[in-house]
Amino acid sequence: MAGETENIETLSFEDALRALETIVRQLESGDVPLEDSIALYEKGDRLRQHCQKRLDAAQVRIERIVQGPDGAAIGTQPFDAEAR
Repeated sequence: MAGETENIETLSFEDALRALETIVRQLESGDVPLEDSIALYEKGDRLRQHCQKRLDAAQVRIERIVQGPDGAAIGTQPFDAEAR
C-alpha cells in the first residue's frame, strides 16, 4: 500500500481525477464485491485527498488582478476565495 500511495503522489491532477472517476463508476455499478469495494473506496479517498492538495496548491499561486477607478490594472494581490 505504501508503494501505491507514492504512486498516487506522482500523478498529475488530471490523471488522479480520471482514476477517481473510474473508481466512482465501478462503485456505482454495484458489480464489485464488498471487499473490492472497500479497497476501491480507500484508494478513491487517497486520490481525492491528492486532488484536493493539488487544487489547494494551485489556489495559493493564483493572484487576482486589482483594477483602479478607471478600470486599468494597477497590480495584483493574493487570491482570496472569500472576496469573490
